[in-house]
Amino acid sequence: MKIAIVTETFLPSTDGIVTRLTACIRWLHKQGHDVRIIAPDLGVYEFNGAIIKGVPARTLPFYRSKQFALPNRVVKQYLEEYEPDVVHVVNPAILGFSGVSYAHKLGYPLVASYHTNVAQYLGYYHLSILKGAVWWYFRKLHNRADLNICTSQTVQKELQERDFKNVHVWKRGVDTEMFHPDQYNMSMRERLTDERFHDKLLLYVGRLAPEKEIEKLRAVLEESNEFSLAIVGDGPHRETLEKHFEGTKTVFTGFMHGEELAQAFASSDVFVFPSTTETLGLVILEAMASGLPLVAAKSGPTCEQIEDERTGLLYSPEEQSDFIRTVRRFEDETLRKRLSTNARKDIGELGWSEAAAQLLTLYEDVVGAEEKSGEKLPNKERSP
Repeated sequence: MKIAIVTETFLPSTDGIVTRLTACIRWLHKQGHDVRIIAPDLGVYEFNGAIIKGVPARTLPFYRSKQFALPNRVVKQYLEEYEPDVVHVVNPAILGFSGVSYAHKLGYPLVASYHTNVAQYLGYYHLSILKGAVWWYFRKLHNRADLNICTSQTVQKELQERDFKNVHVWKRGVDTEMFHPDQYNMSMRERLTDERFHDKLLLYVGRLAPEKEIEKLRAVLEESNEFSLAIVGDGPHRETLEKHFEGTKTVFTGFMHGEELAQAFASSDVFVFPSTTETLGLVILEAMASGLPLVAAKSGPTCEQIEDERTGLLYSPEEQSDFIRTVRRFEDETLRKRLSTNARKDIGELGWSEAAAQLLTLYEDVVGAEEKSGEKLPNKERSP
């Protein structure tokens, strides 16, 4: 099968979307399928046998730490040259508008995947007034696809309630060989704790942005001297966060990748996840695979991953005091070790093969449905 993937984000960027895509592309390549990627031009033109066709990219005023590709007619050219059996548009928003529009115009079977709660982010930027318009825009894009996928049952339910059509849940996955307790590294722990080896090390991994609510972690460091904090990642909010955490036992590392990131997980004691805006939270699975117990804000997708009091501890996001109390429970090392063992056990040997195989099945279903009927699947909207 010839598969064209149009994505708003790809290598060398690192985030949960890129991790999921690269894992599935590796699996598809091993199964003998041909993949072509259309993505912002960031200087990477091949991945695991897949050609990457770049679209000119630039920073945007509202997010200067990342480059985005705007809608571009070159997407039509790339699709016509490749003649794919199916087009998968990942997180359609900006570049993805071209992916959806041209795949639809050229008559290719179309899958769209939803990964980011943009409308939910707006409140953190004082733009709540735009929520209705944003939902309208994303619904119009996704309902031009033959099939939509998302990464949790909670998000599936919300999308269906908002009249997104043909929505399926894409199975979770994580690299359990890379992310493993055996990746513990003393030098990494020294780096993350700033040589405070005996502190309990709290770890946050992810994009540094207002909607992640990372500021909440300072209160824990002020309440208890037992903890240090390592913040791994980068983003538009980094400078603000560095000022916010001045005078505390906090280390900012910037981005980490691959084995270095796996060592950071395995060399920490507790993973903290205050965000309530995730569609899955892949870092939760990476932490669990690394044997880290979790402290996380209660939200639908997060509660699908973490079993309270067994693999982690959940707290009410509206109550800062509840968050502090919950983190401080990990001053009890017996509790921490018990939840650590359970977290790794729950992930087991999850891997990415099931998620990738499911994706291929969905591609085949869409292609087969159109070959059989000669028409697009029902409920597909015809205008942008």
